[in-house]
Amino acid sequence: MRTKVKTQEQLIDEEIVSPQDHILIKGARTHNLKNVTVSIPRNKLVVVTGVSGSGKSSLTMDTLFAEGQRRYAESLSAYARQFLMRMNKPDVDYIKGICPAIAIEQKVITRTPRSTVGSMTEIYDYLRLLFARAGKTYSPVSGNLVKKHEVADVVDFISKLKEGSKVHIIVPFPHHAKREVSEELNILMQKGFSRLYLPAKEGGSLQRIEELLEDKKPKVPKDAYVLIDRIVVRKFDDDEKHRIADSVQTAFYESEGECHLEVDGQLQPRFSNRFELDGLQFEEPVPNLFSFNNPYGACPTCEGFGQVLGLDKDLVIPDKRLSVFENAIAPWRGEKMGEYKEALIKVARKFNFPVHKPIAELSDEQYELLWTGNEHFYGLNEFFKMVEQNLYKVQYRVLQARYRGRTVCPTCNGARLRKEALYVKVGGTDIARLVEMPVEKLKVWFDSIELNEYEQQVSKRIMLEINHRLKTLLDVGLSYLTLNRVANTLSGGESQRIQLTRTLGSNLTNSLYILDEPSIGLHARDTHRLIGVLKELRDLGNTVVVVEHDEQLMAEADYIIDMGPLASHLGGEVIFAGTHDEILKDAKSLTGKYMSGALQIEPPLQVRKWKKFIEVEGARQHNLKNIDVKFPLGVMCVVSGVSGSGKTTLVKQVLYPALMKMKGEFTDRVGQHRAIKGNVEDITQVEMVDQNPIGKSSRSNPVTYIKAYDEIRDLYSKQPVSKMRGFQPKHFSFNVDGGRCDTCKGEGEVIVEMQFLADVHLQCESCGGRRFKEEVLEVTYKGKNIYDVLEMGVDDAIEFFKEEKDVVNKIRPLSDVGLGYVKLGQSSDTLSGGEAQRVKLASFLGKGRAQGHILFVFDEPTTGLHFHDIRKLLASFNALIDQGHSILVIEHNLDVIKSADWVIDLGPEGGEGGGTLLYAGVPDGLKKVKESYTGKFL
Repeated sequence: MRTKVKTQEQLIDEEIVSPQDHILIKGARTHNLKNVTVSIPRNKLVVVTGVSGSGKSSLTMDTLFAEGQRRYAESLSAYARQFLMRMNKPDVDYIKGICPAIAIEQKVITRTPRSTVGSMTEIYDYLRLLFARAGKTYSPVSGNLVKKHEVADVVDFISKLKEGSKVHIIVPFPHHAKREVSEELNILMQKGFSRLYLPAKEGGSLQRIEELLEDKKPKVPKDAYVLIDRIVVRKFDDDEKHRIADSVQTAFYESEGECHLEVDGQLQPRFSNRFELDGLQFEEPVPNLFSFNNPYGACPTCEGFGQVLGLDKDLVIPDKRLSVFENAIAPWRGEKMGEYKEALIKVARKFNFPVHKPIAELSDEQYELLWTGNEHFYGLNEFFKMVEQNLYKVQYRVLQARYRGRTVCPTCNGARLRKEALYVKVGGTDIARLVEMPVEKLKVWFDSIELNEYEQQVSKRIMLEINHRLKTLLDVGLSYLTLNRVANTLSGGESQRIQLTRTLGSNLTNSLYILDEPSIGLHARDTHRLIGVLKELRDLGNTVVVVEHDEQLMAEADYIIDMGPLASHLGGEVIFAGTHDEILKDAKSLTGKYMSGALQIEPPLQVRKWKKFIEVEGARQHNLKNIDVKFPLGVMCVVSGVSGSGKTTLVKQVLYPALMKMKGEFTDRVGQHRAIKGNVEDITQVEMVDQNPIGKSSRSNPVTYIKAYDEIRDLYSKQPVSKMRGFQPKHFSFNVDGGRCDTCKGEGEVIVEMQFLADVHLQCESCGGRRFKEEVLEVTYKGKNIYDVLEMGVDDAIEFFKEEKDVVNKIRPLSDVGLGYVKLGQSSDTLSGGEAQRVKLASFLGKGRAQGHILFVFDEPTTGLHFHDIRKLLASFNALIDQGHSILVIEHNLDVIKSADWVIDLGPEGGEGGGTLLYAGVPDGLKKVKESYTGKFL
């Protein structure tokens, strides 16, 4: 007889699963969750998976994390709560056994240019401490160590002298310009000093001040000293040591920082408690001296930003493919300023300057010469000095403004700190050099650093923290980053893994960590190291819940929860909860079927051939090693390689902005390269399709974004009731006055602001949440009004409007990209990043052939996609190619790589070890390339 397996619900209701070892969620109904009941084992690595829109984030972020945060917020006073983000109470019956929750999302959390990788991981804070405690200051003049003597140093020196030595503690006689010598001697008498020390030829002599004052106009030699104390060296007891220390302290005070000793007639090197050398006064190392976010440590010119508004060399010479003769120098075009160009061309032969050579091919010396000039011609620096002198004329002000941009600060050279901070070194290296090293090199530097016994003692704890964080950065696959990399230039995945590093550094226990796809932007090679980091987090005694689609991560998880069966209103249920081995045998789980191989993404039977291409020549931005790359057109081309190998640099910083510039569009600065060649004129436009939201407003939704709502409003305005009442298409819009509800202005809800609690969203009483006036809602088509249509799923709407070809053609692309489950009127801010990207894709699919030949650039489009969704995404790509467009994808996902027509693989490593073109060809050939990690995993 088969025993019946009990459901999670029955186990929780019968209290077989206890809140001691599980987090129990009962009756979760947030967004599309259908009264979900599930238990999550504590202190385990749990993966929540399922197709896009199935309710993973609703269960983890919007239910579990929201409740954990809300409970923490409620434990605080009303006063403290007003400063916290207001947390909504999730729609759930109860959650038992929850611990303090920390969510690490794949958002770039900071937009300020002051935040860097070093400050986000807290490594920079420990570096500042290390330099303040163990740093040695060296003079930039002589390179000698700058030392400051303490009273104890002088006492120790005296104590170590040979017994019986006679010591005089003396300070230089103060010669003031505005004071008579007799006046000075009187002041010394009043202070209690009675003798001067004169270093005469026969070993020095003492002179009483009283005797000197007997003379009307006493004379004191320039090299005279004031005697503070006389000592005969022997074994000193504590009282005697105190007396000597007092005398030394007096000496330092009287001479404003100097103390001299004379031992047995010989003057010794002076002691100084001023921090100075070579006539320079140095700053004593304190943590704030090394902080570019503090006025004390920041470079005074750029105020700690590392950049200033100055001459932008890329604006002065915008197209480096041109030569001087071909007007490469923008300010020297035109009639008047062209005289400078003519002057250079006339004299160029005198110093062999190649005026017909493209700027990109000039040597470093020749390029520098253009700026500095020589005795034969005025360089660009002189030219702009002349412009500055003429700024009272408006045309010169316009000229200068045209070539200004963000440039490296000339004072600190991008180091962000004042120069005094860079005189301080640890292990012979200053802090600016350390933050410019990639993490992998920095780790090697810290492993090999040699410190003396004192430095080891003061930096022991600091070094422990730094090494732990550097190791974690290496483990999460960020070995190629430098600590001074600005945080707002990181991708979402990198940003999330950096926060993970900081979290691990804080060593919290008994907490709940919720991570949203930490493997994004990570090559298959690095995933196992990330899994190691997550397991380390779990082994500290934390519960780690990861929303993830990665097969390697699921295989290593302690427990898997599969949401489904499909998305939106067809999802929101727990399809499976159990171990990895159990999901492979589960008949209902889509994830299980793909993992066991019952379902799979088949590569295309044949790859497409291509003739036309765009070629980037001599790409050398960041770590690219002067490479030439051909991007074929009319096919699907994938750029792969480990994290940090230069994929994003090549595509998003060189190719995309360069093409945009050639099309006359506004764009970011173009990365360094020699030239763009090939069939550029064949492309009518270039589109970057990223995962940024399609709209932050609750009024933005998929049907308005793909311009299908206009057709639906037209259709409703043509209905008999509309014609009788004089309704036009605008009456069916919730964005303009006319047909929308006047109370809620078409929002469907009214927001009540609470003082210390979350804002309450109440359904609008006038329209009952239906957004429109009653008389507009009386207009129906096939028995449904405009509100009913906005509440329909895309697939249902296609069936409903099947007679209206215009409407169906506009909506169908949403279904083609796998968004058939999304409601037409669903608010954009509830869409995930992957869904937003596919809505953009649908809007292009809908426009079809009318737009000419577009090159689409996708940056990791599989982010947030389940195996099942990737299949649909590839079908959309093929549809775009069939319409005559080209597709270029940056991707790590092996299913996408093997489905490509052409693969460009960069590597072999990240950072310094990357930037080389390993392979370009059909996917099959990549498997034979030994150096390629992508080939190994294929």
